[in-house]
Amino acid sequence: MSAVPVIVVFDVGKTNKKIFLFDEDYKIVFERSARFIEMYDEDGDPCENLESLRLSIFDSLREISRRKEFEIKAVNFSGYGASFVYIDEYGKPLAPLYNYLKAYPQELIKSFYACYGNPETISASTASPMLGSLNSGMQLYRIKKEKPALYQQIKYALHLPQYLSYLVSGVEYSDLTSIGCHTGLWDFKENTYHEWVKKEGLDQKLAPIVDADHVFPSEFPGNQYKVGIGLHDSSAALIPYLTNFHEPFILISTGTWCITMNPFNNSPLTLAELKNDCLSYMQYKGKPVKASRIFAGYEHEQQIKRIATHFKQNIGRYRHMKYDAKLTAELLERMKQNNELNPPLHKESAFAARDLSAFLSDKEAYHQFILDIALQQRTSSGMVIADEQVKRIFVDGGFSKNTIYMNMLALLFPELEVFAASMAQATAIGAALAIHQCWNRKPVPNDMIELKYYATHTNKEI
Repeated sequence: MSAVPVIVVFDVGKTNKKIFLFDEDYKIVFERSARFIEMYDEDGDPCENLESLRLSIFDSLREISRRKEFEIKAVNFSGYGASFVYIDEYGKPLAPLYNYLKAYPQELIKSFYACYGNPETISASTASPMLGSLNSGMQLYRIKKEKPALYQQIKYALHLPQYLSYLVSGVEYSDLTSIGCHTGLWDFKENTYHEWVKKEGLDQKLAPIVDADHVFPSEFPGNQYKVGIGLHDSSAALIPYLTNFHEPFILISTGTWCITMNPFNNSPLTLAELKNDCLSYMQYKGKPVKASRIFAGYEHEQQIKRIATHFKQNIGRYRHMKYDAKLTAELLERMKQNNELNPPLHKESAFAARDLSAFLSDKEAYHQFILDIALQQRTSSGMVIADEQVKRIFVDGGFSKNTIYMNMLALLFPELEVFAASMAQATAIGAALAIHQCWNRKPVPNDMIELKYYATHTNKEI
C-alpha cells in the first residue's frame, strides 16, 4: 500500500492548539490536540510557552515522518495575531511571547501620539483601532522605549505564524496577513510600513516580506517537504470561502472574538468605524478586507456561567438548548417597547447589566442573552456590509452550531440569506489551500463547505 501524500498544518490558537494532516482531497486523515503549560512573564501576566510549542512541533513532525502510511509533502501554520516572538541572530527567543491582553502603559501611549500626531489619523491610515498591546507594533515600540538593551539584541520580531515557520524552514520572513492585522504597522493607502515605523527604525527589526503562497525547503536533512510562511488565523479562515464562492458575501468567524469580514468592501475605514472597533485585515492575495468584531465568544463563556449558577443548572445544558420562536417573539416585543432593538456597541452586550431575577427560567435568560449578542452582531456586521451586492452571510466557528443564535441572526437579517457553514477546520484548511500548488496534484474540491440555511420565518421589520 503506497503512502498517502499529506500536508501537515499546525493551527495554533490562543486556547486551542491542534495538528492536522490533510490528504489531497482535503480530508482530515490525522488530528491531535496539543496541551501546553501556561507560563508567566516578568510582570506575572500569562503568556505562551514557546519552548513547549517548539518541542511539540518537532516531536510531531518526527512522529509523523516515522509513520509509513503518510508521505509529508508540505507543512504550514496558522496562528493567532498580535503576537511577536523576538529572536536574536541565532534564532533564539529573547523574551516571552507577551499576551496581547497585557495592559499597556498610558504614559507611553501619550508620548507616542505626542510625537506622531493625531491618534485618529494614524488609526485610519493603519486600519487599526487604538488597542494597546493588541497592536503588535506598539508591543515592539514598548520594548524599544522600556527595554533598550533587549531591543538592541533583537535581530527580528516575527509574528507567531512566521516564527513557527522559521522553526522548520530556518529562514526569517514576514507575511502580509500578519502585518495587516490591527498591528498599527502598515499604511494601507501607501501599501508600505507607516511613516512612524520607519522613523522609529522598527522596520529594520521586521523580516523581509514574502507572499502567503511562498514556500521554502525544510531545514531538516532527508526531508523533502516544503514549508509555508504561515498565516494569521482570521485571514486563513477566509481562504476556503474565497476559493469556493465568488458572489459577494460576508463571513462571520466566531470564536473568542466574532469577526465579520467583507472581502468585497475595500472602502477606507471611517473614523466612526474605527471608534466602533472596525479594522482592515489583509487577505492572502494582499487585498484589504474590511472587518468588524465583538468580544462575544468570551462574553458567552462568562454569561452562561452566571446563568447556570443563578438557576442552579449544569453549564453544558446551553450547548444544545433548542430555539423557541414564540419566546423570541415575546422578548423582541418587550425590547421594542423598551426601545432596546438598536443597542450601541460596547465591549459587552446589554445582558451584562440585566438582573437575572427578572427572568422566570434559565431558558428565558439564555434566549435573552443570545438575542442581546445577536443584536450586537447585527450592528457590528452592518458596519462592514455597506454594499447592496452582498446577499449571503456565512457563519463559521462555535456560534454556527448554536441554533438559537443562528435563528435569531436570520430574523435580524431578513434581506440576506443566512447560512451556518460546517467545515472541518476552516483555518487549518485555509493554511493548506494557500500553498495548494506546491504539494497537491489534484484540483481544489468544490464541496469542502457544508451549508445549512436558516429561514427568516417573519416579514416583520425588526
